[in-house]
Amino acid sequence: MYVSYNWLNQYVDLGGISPEKLAEKITKSGIEIEGIEYFGEKVTDVVVGHVLSCEQHPNADKLSLCQVDVGTETLQIVCGAPNVAEGQKVAVAKPGAVLPGGFKIKKVKLRGVESNGMICSLQELGVKEKFVPQEFVDGIYIFQDDVEIGQDVTPLLNLNDAVLELDVLANRADALSMLGVAYEVAAILDKPVDLPTETTNSNESEDAKDYISVEVEANDLNKYYSAFIIKDVVIKPSPLWMQNYLLAAGIRPINNVVDITNYVLLEYGQPLHAFDYDKFASDKVLVRRANDGEGIVTLDGQTRKLSNDDLVITNGLVPTALAGVMGGLDSEVTDETSTILLEAAYFDGTTVRRTVKKTGLRSESSTRFEKGVDPERVKRAGLRACYLLEKYAEGKVLQGVSEYDDLDYSEKTVVIETNHVNNRLGSSISDDEIAAILSRLQFSFEQDGSEFTIHVPTRRQDISIFEDMLEEIARIYGYDHLPFTLPEGTGQVGALTEYQQLKRKIRAYLQGVGLMENRTYSLISEHDVNKLISPEIREQNPVPIALAKPMSEDHKYLRLSILPGLVRSLTYNLARNHADVAYYETGAVYISKEEKITKQPQENLRVAGAVTGNWVDHKWQGEVKPVDFYVVKGIVEGLFEQLKLTVKFEQAKLEDMHPGRTAVIKLEDQVVGFLGQLHPILAKEADLKETYVFDINLDSALEAYENEPSYVEIPKYPAISRDIAFILDKSTSAGDVKNLIESVGAPLVQSVEIFDLYEGEHLETGKKSIAYHLVYQDPEKTLKDEEVEASYQEIVKAVESQFNGYVRS
Repeated sequence: MYVSYNWLNQYVDLGGISPEKLAEKITKSGIEIEGIEYFGEKVTDVVVGHVLSCEQHPNADKLSLCQVDVGTETLQIVCGAPNVAEGQKVAVAKPGAVLPGGFKIKKVKLRGVESNGMICSLQELGVKEKFVPQEFVDGIYIFQDDVEIGQDVTPLLNLNDAVLELDVLANRADALSMLGVAYEVAAILDKPVDLPTETTNSNESEDAKDYISVEVEANDLNKYYSAFIIKDVVIKPSPLWMQNYLLAAGIRPINNVVDITNYVLLEYGQPLHAFDYDKFASDKVLVRRANDGEGIVTLDGQTRKLSNDDLVITNGLVPTALAGVMGGLDSEVTDETSTILLEAAYFDGTTVRRTVKKTGLRSESSTRFEKGVDPERVKRAGLRACYLLEKYAEGKVLQGVSEYDDLDYSEKTVVIETNHVNNRLGSSISDDEIAAILSRLQFSFEQDGSEFTIHVPTRRQDISIFEDMLEEIARIYGYDHLPFTLPEGTGQVGALTEYQQLKRKIRAYLQGVGLMENRTYSLISEHDVNKLISPEIREQNPVPIALAKPMSEDHKYLRLSILPGLVRSLTYNLARNHADVAYYETGAVYISKEEKITKQPQENLRVAGAVTGNWVDHKWQGEVKPVDFYVVKGIVEGLFEQLKLTVKFEQAKLEDMHPGRTAVIKLEDQVVGFLGQLHPILAKEADLKETYVFDINLDSALEAYENEPSYVEIPKYPAISRDIAFILDKSTSAGDVKNLIESVGAPLVQSVEIFDLYEGEHLETGKKSIAYHLVYQDPEKTLKDEEVEASYQEIVKAVESQFNGYVRS
C-alpha cells in the first residue's frame, strides 16, 4: 500500500512531523514501512507561466521562441519541447531558479537569441519517471486546470510529497485504504480524523429506482449490491490534485469518472465500478453465477470463458462484468458517456480469489475483496463517488439508490479487564490509560470499574477475541514502554553442543577450501532415487520411501543420497553459463527396509560435494588447473584432518561412478563413504563435463571423533628432507607404499608426500615411477647424516622386499 503524506494530511493533522519520523512511529505500532520515496525534489522560483505566443526560432528548426507571462513580468524563453504551444499554462523556472541537482537557471543566448528562463518538464523538476503522466513523458508539463499565473508550482505538482510504502499483512485489510491508515495514524499521534464529504447537493426529482432495479440471485456470494445513477456527466481530465494523489499511489490517471472510482477505492478501501448506462442496455442488474462455457470480453479486450464458480454482473441477459475483478468492454465508460450506472457492492472474497487465480486478472479491487472490505463503507463509498462526480464531472445525481441488502453490520464485542491486561503484558497500565487508548482507536466502549466492554468497529475485522484487543492496547501504549525482565532459570548462558560445533567446523572448512553451500530438496524423483548411493547404504538393500501425495513426480521419494540433487544443481548452473562450480551440502538421507512403512525411517547425516570445471583459473598468471580426482581427495583428506581421524582410500568399482577413478573411504576398516568421478554416461545425461563427487557418512565420522586436547612442542632442531623415487609395478598402490614408508621410517620420518608420477618412455612395460618427499626430524636432537642414511636404506630395503620395487637411478 502506497500512502501519500500530503493526501494523509487531508484526514489527520500531521503537525509537520517528518515522513521519516512518521514512518518510524507507524512501524513501531505494528505496520512495517518498507520504504519512503519522494514524489519530486526541492525547487525554488518555479512558477506557473502562460504562453502568450509561440513562434519558430529564427535560427533553429527544432526550437520555439516563446513569450511567457509569469505574473510579474513577461519572459522571452527559447524552448525545445515538441508539445509547447500558444495558450498553454506551463511550469517556468525563472532566472535565478534552482532545479534538482543544483542546476541554476541563468539568462543565456541560444542560437543567437536571448532566453530568460526555462519551460520545464516534470522530469526536470525532479519528478520520478513512474509519477509522470503518460502524455507528458516526452515533453513539457501542461496544466489542465485553471491555475493562477505566477503561482508556485510546488504544491500544484505535489513536489513536496513523500510516499510511504506500507507492508500490510493479511489480517490488516483496514490499512489498504487511506481512511484506514488515517485511523491508525490518528491513534498513534492522538489526533482526530477528518472524514470526507459524502453528501451531494442534488435536487433532482428523478429516482435511481426508476432507471435501474437490482436482483441478486447468488445471495450467498453477494450480500450487498447498490446501483447509483448519475446523469449528464462530462468526461474530462480529473482535477490536478486528484491526479497527483493517484500517481503517488501507483495509479495512472485516465479520465475524471475512472479516476474518481479509483480515488474512492484508495480512500475507502471499497472497490467501485462505473458502467455506461446507455451501453448497459437494461433497467435491471442481475447478479448470478456464470453458466459453464459462458463468455465475456473484459476491459483488456480478452475473451474470458467462465464457469459456474465465477460470479458475474449481468443486465438480465448477458454478463457485463466479472464481480470484483474487471468490467466488461461492452459497457465501458468512454468520452461519449453521459449517464453513469455506479456499482458499490460486497462480494465474497473466496469467489473473487478463485476467479483471479483462473484469469490472472489481479487488481487493486480484487485484492481488497480477497482480504475483506468494511461493510459500513460499501454504500458510503458510493455516496462519496456521487459527490465527487457531481463536483468534478458536472453530473446530476438522481435521488435514492437501488440496492439489495443482506449484509451483517453488527459489531463484535470484546470484554477486557485491566488486571488481566497487565498480567499478560507485565505492565502497570491504569484504567484511565486503557480508556484513553480505546478513545484514540475510536472504539466505542462501556466501562464498569476496571472492566471494559468494547464494540469493535466493522473496519477492524481482525479483532474478535481478548488477545486481539490486548495487542491493540500494547501497540498503542508502545512496545518500548513495556517492562522487560530476564527469564528465571539456572543463569547459564546458552552455548552450542559439541555436535553442533563440529558441524559448523566442517561447514567452515568446506567453505574455506572453496566450496559453496547448497540446499536441495530431501525429495527426489523415481529416476534418481537409486543413483549415487554410498556402498555402506547400498549393502543394506534399502527400499525407497514413496510419498502418498507427492507435490510432483520430481519430488516423489525420500532421498537415499544427496548427490543426485547436487548434480542437478550443477546442470542448472552450467546451463546458465556458470562453468566452474563447486558445491557441498550437509543433510540427511532416509533409510528403510520396509515395503510398507510402519515406523520412522532411519536418518543418516551425510556431507556430500560435487565439483566441475576449473579448480584454479588465474588468467593473469596464465595458470589453469581443471578439477581432478586428487583435488577432491585432498578436500576429503583435509576434512578428516580437521576431525583428527585417519582414513584409508581403496580403489573401487561403484555403480554410476568411473570404473578407474573411484575410491571408497574407510575409517577403522569400515566404509564411511566414497569419492571419484561421475561415470561419463551419467555425466553426459546431465549435460556435464568431467565431474567429481564425494559422499561421507557424517554420523560415523562424528561418532569416532575424540575431543582429547593435545600439545606438540614446537621443534627446536632442524629438519632434513630427502626425495626418493621407486620403480614399481603399475598395479602397486602408491598409498600402500606411502604407508610402508611411514611405518618403517617412524619415529624419525615426520611426513611423507607423493609429488610425482611418471609412466612412459625409458620405463619397462607395466612399470611406473612414483616419487616421495620425506621429512626427517628428531624433537630431542639434531639428526646426523648417518642416522638419516640408515633410515633411508631401511626404507629402500622394505619397499624392495614387499613390493619388488627399486630406486630409480
